[in-house]
Amino acid sequence: MKTQIPELRKQQKLSQEELASAVGVTRQTITSIEVGKYTASLVLAYKIARYFGKTIEDVFDFSEVEEF
Repeated sequence: MKTQIPELRKQQKLSQEELASAVGVTRQTITSIEVGKYTASLVLAYKIARYFGKTIEDVFDFSEVEEF
């Protein structure tokens, strides 16, 4: 899943470590989300979006998710 996290971090001059600490995960988790190897849980996606003052849809691209 694609995300806007790298761009949002750059805009705020925020490291992966700083974001990870703010939302309660490891830097490796943020890295994995950014490169698409890990999909954030709903709770984590919410925390990340809230941290940036955005909605989940603003941060995460759901266009490739299959609909039922």
